[in-house]
Amino acid sequence: MNLNRRAMLLSSGAAAAAIGLAPQALAGGDLKLAALFDAFFREGLQLRPESATQLGLDKGANAALKSRLDDGSSTGRAAAKSQNADQLARLQAIDRGKLTGPDRLNYDVVLYTRQSTARTQSFDFGGSAFSPSAYVLSQLTGSYQSTPDFLDTKHTVATAEDAEAYLSRLSAFGDQLQADTQRLRHDVGMGIVPPDFILDLTLDQMSKTLAPADKALVVTSIARRAAEKGLSEHYGKDAAKIYSDKVLPALERQLAEIKKLRATAVHDAGVWRFKEGPAFYEAALHATTTTKYTPQEVHKIGLEQGKEISARIDGLLRKVGLTQGSLAERIKHLYADPKQLFPNTDTGKAEAIAYCNRRLDEIRPRLPSVFKRVPPYRFEVRRVPPQTEAGAASAFSQGPAIDGSRPGIVYFNLHDSAEWPRFCLSTTIFHEGLPGHQLEGGLALSNTDLPLIRKSSGFSGYGEGWALYAEQLADEIGMYDDDPLGRIGYLKFQLFRANRCVVDTGIHHMRWSREQAIARFVENEGEAPGFAAREVERYCATPGQACSYKLGHTTIVNLRARAKSALGPRFEIKDFHEAILNCGRVPLDILDQVGDSWIASKKAT
Repeated sequence: MNLNRRAMLLSSGAAAAAIGLAPQALAGGDLKLAALFDAFFREGLQLRPESATQLGLDKGANAALKSRLDDGSSTGRAAAKSQNADQLARLQAIDRGKLTGPDRLNYDVVLYTRQSTARTQSFDFGGSAFSPSAYVLSQLTGSYQSTPDFLDTKHTVATAEDAEAYLSRLSAFGDQLQADTQRLRHDVGMGIVPPDFILDLTLDQMSKTLAPADKALVVTSIARRAAEKGLSEHYGKDAAKIYSDKVLPALERQLAEIKKLRATAVHDAGVWRFKEGPAFYEAALHATTTTKYTPQEVHKIGLEQGKEISARIDGLLRKVGLTQGSLAERIKHLYADPKQLFPNTDTGKAEAIAYCNRRLDEIRPRLPSVFKRVPPYRFEVRRVPPQTEAGAASAFSQGPAIDGSRPGIVYFNLHDSAEWPRFCLSTTIFHEGLPGHQLEGGLALSNTDLPLIRKSSGFSGYGEGWALYAEQLADEIGMYDDDPLGRIGYLKFQLFRANRCVVDTGIHHMRWSREQAIARFVENEGEAPGFAAREVERYCATPGQACSYKLGHTTIVNLRARAKSALGPRFEIKDFHEAILNCGRVPLDILDQVGDSWIASKKAT
């Protein structure tokens, strides 16, 4: 969902030194293409300075970027659109026919990203969280909810220069908020207004962000961390003044604007109701799944696979003695089992996080049995900050800093501990952590054969597909041999991803209501109503992205089946994983080509 797509402002040689790559790794192959990729990388970071911080690269020659935030204003959006068009033209000026091997693959992937971006940029509305959104402000989009957490957890404070940069960014936060409010007004003028329930979530989160200076996270964070480093106390005082003078008024104006919209908002959930809504949904579906499936095809895939997975779960439930009632009723019984629940207290939530970290430790020794390489980074599980858990995803992953200075983190939303019974936790750890997002992402970051522009890009179809495949792989390497309920939890979440395809297309293509979508999860798989509601509300804000999981998983599983069939006893699981991981993150359409080429090369030898 992970969290993708970063860039870095450095020359090729300096970049290599900064992250431990040999300079020739970036200069290998076609030198003109390598130089172009390097230029794209540097240009991209100028528009996205938060990317440097996300990867721990806002230092040295890049130190100036640490004082800036991303520009989401109309001017900033126009600059991003212009840059993408310019890079697309420069890339297409290269003769692809003269490229071979990795160079051709790298060219195809970068070309795909620029073309996909152009399609989504053609719609002059909306914002972005981890994927395209029709709304510049929602529970998942907007600087009001992303920047405070970014400043608190990503902006390091070790020196006076770091603290000064923080204050510069805090001032820029006020500008970000104002830009978001202006974009909101622009979009409203086009008829783009979030549904009432999305606005309610936004108001709730915005109200929690809007606090007096002495309680505002963006103030207390710098005051606390500056004191821990023995820096002057004036940083906290200066932050309080900037917040009171610039940030708080911008937040108040934004809150007032959302309240005004809420008074007349409709309840219709999908983007189908907008003039360009159907076209936007198809573009978002293509961008996030990186396939050519239509909404109707995705809906059908979800229904068919959901039926198959339900039959497997039914058999396992019968083995543990749950034979009476519908599938959903029997799963609800597991959710209500006191033995499966952590107390809904801070202590109980800490116990749940500790359990997750133990499961992460337990799978690590088994990874070499199916992988040739494991990433060199640290990984850990944390709780979603309470101030954002009402609208946050149920669980998500953030990659490590490329230099290893910050670990990869798996976040669990423990707003209500009952939504995360013990039998459901393990498979989510394997999805978000190892061998899922953190393994795949860590291998991409540490892959010395990938140019930096490839390391920093991501595709939801590939990343989420791999993470869902990782859940299956955890079962295959024995993580549930002594945990039958955990295996049911794994398959229950496979069913959940199949239902996502049904629900997402239902909302945005078939005009389902929010309540109809929630009912699909509750009645079909026994989902906790609160959990189901947050998931549905997420899909309403970020159309198409929820479908990428099962479509990606299906692509990888089908590719593995083709490889086994073609190679017979010569098939080796470690080689297969190396082939689809060593190529880096690619669109699913391209992954199919990579896999078929690998199968052909193995047959030839």
